Amino acid sequence: MGERRPNRLIHETSPYLLQHAYNPVDWYPWGEEALERARREDKPLLVSIGYAACHWCHVMERESFEDPETARIMNEHFVCVKVDREERPDLDAIYMDAVQAMTGSGGWPLTAFCTPDGVPFYAGTYFPPEDRHGLPAFRKVLLAIAEAWRERREEVLAQGGRVLQAVERAARVGSSDAALGEEVLRDAFEQLRKTFDRRAGGFGGAPKFPQPMTLGFLLRCHLRGMPDALEMLTLTLDRMAAGGIFDQVGGGFHRYSVDAAWHVPHFEKMLYDNAQLARLYVRAWQVTGEARYRRVAERTLDFLLRELRGPEGGFWSSLDADSEGEEGRFYVWPYEELVEVAGGGDRELGEAVAACLGASPGGNWEGTNVLWRPVPTAAVAAELGRDPGDLERAVEGALARLAARREGRVRPAADDKVLAGWNGLAISALAEAGRAFGEPRYVEAAVRAAGFVLEELRGAGGRLHRAWRQGRRSGPAFADDHALLAEACLALYGTTFELRWFEEARRLAEELLRLFHDEEAGGFFQTGADQERLVVRPKELLDNAVPSGNSAAADVLLRLALLTGEERYERAALGALRLVREGMARAPAAFGHALQALDLWVGPAHEVAIVGDPAAPDTRALVEEVTVRRFLPNAVVALAAPDDEAARRRIPLLEGRAPVDGRATAYVCRRFVCELPVTEPAALAAQLTGPSR
Repeated sequence: MGERRPNRLIHETSPYLLQHAYNPVDWYPWGEEALERARREDKPLLVSIGYAACHWCHVMERESFEDPETARIMNEHFVCVKVDREERPDLDAIYMDAVQAMTGSGGWPLTAFCTPDGVPFYAGTYFPPEDRHGLPAFRKVLLAIAEAWRERREEVLAQGGRVLQAVERAARVGSSDAALGEEVLRDAFEQLRKTFDRRAGGFGGAPKFPQPMTLGFLLRCHLRGMPDALEMLTLTLDRMAAGGIFDQVGGGFHRYSVDAAWHVPHFEKMLYDNAQLARLYVRAWQVTGEARYRRVAERTLDFLLRELRGPEGGFWSSLDADSEGEEGRFYVWPYEELVEVAGGGDRELGEAVAACLGASPGGNWEGTNVLWRPVPTAAVAAELGRDPGDLERAVEGALARLAARREGRVRPAADDKVLAGWNGLAISALAEAGRAFGEPRYVEAAVRAAGFVLEELRGAGGRLHRAWRQGRRSGPAFADDHALLAEACLALYGTTFELRWFEEARRLAEELLRLFHDEEAGGFFQTGADQERLVVRPKELLDNAVPSGNSAAADVLLRLALLTGEERYERAALGALRLVREGMARAPAAFGHALQALDLWVGPAHEVAIVGDPAAPDTRALVEEVTVRRFLPNAVVALAAPDDEAARRRIPLLEGRAPVDGRATAYVCRRFVCELPVTEPAALAAQLTGPSR
């Protein structure tokens, strides 16, 4: 067998593309070189889209892309293009719309067949090597598409035209003239109640995704007094934290559960899930005071710092589901090994701990055990005649020993590219946790990551890039990158009150408006005005696993409007929300971040200006009354020392504010109508809504 030769992907930075660099397929990265060859040779494009942590992407690679005969057919009849959906969400959005228009469903790996100009005419997801489960064999699909391109070209082009029209319709959502009021929030909540799983929490059945944005909206519904909202949220948070979707040994959440009970996960771990879930558990702790939510938040953030933070301070994208060629191998436990490690030499104790962790001799998943906490420790203790406190301490000790044992296993591969927007989510979570918990190491990690991203992911002329890996930037950033980083900078400003973070947020917001805002129809395009022209200029409106650029832009621009009084920020934000007004009411699970932005608009929102020495106890007491002692999602806070003229010039909310009688003073305003200044935390509390924890 000859030495394997690399294809063009060997020169890329994406770990996903590099995984395919030694396939016998003559892969191209997306770009003009591939499109020009397709036009020159009159061949269709085969566009294959996936991501590094995708289990079925690996399966299709092993079955088809590494198979010499399949590769020969691909190379002979197509120009083959590999795309990392995390680097190119614009391409992913276009071709996912095409798949859904043709098949009614979507997913990854995504396989699209296109004209040489990129117009999709046939698309699907995973194709097996042989006919299986109602899916045609991949080779059959390839040969049929090649034959249709040769023999029935007009039919193929007509099909492409129909698909393109469907994709264009998806990108051309009309703006609603209906009111953006509290009734939308209430309608959305009622829709969520209908699909809520009252047994295990979450929404719908298997597979079950965490949906942190939708759950964050439930927290706001509770603050509005909507019945059952807090119970729905806490049931879900408790069941997820007890499930196998949460890594009981090492902390952090897997991507989703294949069952409705949160037990068996799809084992990849994504930065965006863990960042958003950590922030959600921080907020749940702020509202309820329940220590268990703080514990889950801390274990999740500690996982991020331990396993997804690069040496430069930025955060990597994901951990693979597979290790040693097997899904979940790193995370699951044979019963005998579990009992031996958990018991520390005491088999009876090991079996008691195993019972607490839902394990059995025959295994609870494919002959081995996914650890979870299906019943309270007290119930196991009662059944075994043990003291519940002693047993819980034994479980905690056992988890530490299991973590140490697991370190000796082959770890799942990490996708070590740093993505701007996803890092924004992590920075926001760390800043908010550091502020709420009084934990400086989280704030320090957030500051370091933000400094790294804003420095290393900016190119010539200051243009933000999407991705960075091993010293190389790749691709211009998208709307969500700008908006989520701006949100992160505002979170850092609200934690450190260093003026540079406010200025960075405003700079990103200006770039967002200049490059992405649709002045005619409202809302935000996913791609910038300076980016490559594709068959459609997509507008990503749905809040899927990550907030859409449209929703994130609405949220951050509304916050900046409260701090600055800039009406153009507010107008652009409302235009973005009007695009999704009907969707929010009818399909709220797809618009979780947009609903939170609408909640901010509906208000009441608070602008709080505090003037005092930032290091003085009386100033800190006022700040903590707003940011720590209660959860006020619809408040913005600005702080300046009495002699800080720079902050007053740059943050209009601070203009004209002065201390009263030489003491730290707070000014509470609602849409720039202000109450009397106060100097005591209790008086400030009386002016704020939201119960103190």
